[in-house]
Amino acid sequence: MRIGEIAALAGVTTRAVRHYHHQGLLPEPPRLANGYREYGVRDAVELARIRRLTELGLGLDEVRDVVADDAGRELVEVVRELDADLARQEVEIRRRRTRLAELLAQAEAGTLPAEGPVSPALAELLGALPATRSPAAAKDRAHLALLDGSEHGDVLFEAMRPMADDPAVLALYERLDALEDAAADDPRIEPLAAALSAAVPDALLDTIPAEGPIAAAGDFGDALLADFAPAQAAVVRRMMELLAVRAAR
Repeated sequence: MRIGEIAALAGVTTRAVRHYHHQGLLPEPPRLANGYREYGVRDAVELARIRRLTELGLGLDEVRDVVADDAGRELVEVVRELDADLARQEVEIRRRRTRLAELLAQAEAGTLPAEGPVSPALAELLGALPATRSPAAAKDRAHLALLDGSEHGDVLFEAMRPMADDPAVLALYERLDALEDAAADDPRIEPLAAALSAAVPDALLDTIPAEGPIAAAGDFGDALLADFAPAQAAVVRRMMELLAVRAAR
């Protein structure tokens, strides 16, 4: 048989046959005087076996181990490993589909936030926040999405829920927006920092670890402050200092 004939008989392509030769899975048969390979029935049997193994999901290295073990012991071991791997994939697929169902439900209810897929706890908080065009509020939402999935995320979002119902918070965002082009020593900085600090409930303060964002230290603190204009960064820095004093009491 020529390569096209054995490929058709085994249900693979001629390219696959050549690849299996190159990978050492299928020994090359002797060539005729004209240079063509001459395949026999035994070659077709081995090729069909390789095809069935790859259809099971085995990689070529695993197929090579199976083919090399005439007693079949390697096949049992590899198939067991493959079955365990598929079981893990099934669990992960079910988890992902459950999460997708939650996102679809949010989309149908009109509560899927602009920040994209977030945890149910954060989605609930973002959905409760009043609509606003405030850039500072949008930035705050983005920072919350950054914390989503953190160790204390869900507790933090639940503790923030009262702030979503406080209309005074929007006014504070607007005051922060007004400082976008202000100098870093603007006299409005201190009173706004005090007002923002006072707006943070004690329950929220209790959820923030001492080594966390409240300290505004290290790389995270530097990156957070760099995301604001100078006067706005001064407000955030001073607010965190005031919150640290409250937390220490």
